[in-house]
Amino acid sequence: MGLSMQYGVAKILNVSHGEFLLYGALITWSLVRLGVPPIIAMLICIPILFVAGFIVHRTIYEKGKTVSKSFEVFQSNAMLLAFGSMFIMQNVATRVWGSVPLGYNFMAYSINILGTPFMANRLLAFGLAMVMAVLFYLFLLKTRLGKSIRAAAQDPISAGIMGVNIKRIMAICFGVGSAMAGIAGSLMSMYSSIFTTTMGMENTLIAIIIVVLGGLGSIPGSLIGGFILGLVGVFVTTYVEPALTVAAFYAIIMIMLLVRPKGLLGR
Repeated sequence: MGLSMQYGVAKILNVSHGEFLLYGALITWSLVRLGVPPIIAMLICIPILFVAGFIVHRTIYEKGKTVSKSFEVFQSNAMLLAFGSMFIMQNVATRVWGSVPLGYNFMAYSINILGTPFMANRLLAFGLAMVMAVLFYLFLLKTRLGKSIRAAAQDPISAGIMGVNIKRIMAICFGVGSAMAGIAGSLMSMYSSIFTTTMGMENTLIAIIIVVLGGLGSIPGSLIGGFILGLVGVFVTTYVEPALTVAAFYAIIMIMLLVRPKGLLGR
């Protein structure tokens, strides 16, 4: 959802998005090691990664937009800047946290629901993810800042004429999108017993597939796309072959691009 908003407003396909997810997981792990409960650690990650994303946009991408001769050139340059950010963030993470697998135990027991066992930490992560998704959607729908974001996404020139500070709104969107990725990283660390400092790129690819599947810039589409991809992944892993899960993801995106390029809810 964060990546979809970043593209929908700032028109930046942020391929470094997964690195913010990675930092959410790593910061949560570090805080848990200090005795902080994982849920509190997640709440601490939100402002940290928001500020990081905000600063990245105000410095790197705004400068890139200023020196670009046209918006089309800026989009190409932004992609290169995002790749550069991705490699820098990944190497900093490896330098600080090392390259060995990390993890911690949290609610690692099962709960029986209608005769089927579910891991308690996965149920908690699912519940928190749904709460965050609903709060995020209500923020965009009901608040004045959310309306400014939607206006900037629909028509930035008209929104600017009506008094919306477009540069500030785009930086806020980038910060919120980064914070959303950080939340996802925190939630993943609660049930993934092992994760490494190289997990960012693989999750970026999954996020891009979900965004394209739901429709570029569509927040509800991202939520639906995530559900579909999750169900397909579980089906392939359980009934076909676990090694083919990623291949199934790519097959879905290829079919979608051929049949409905705008995505499920794209315009």
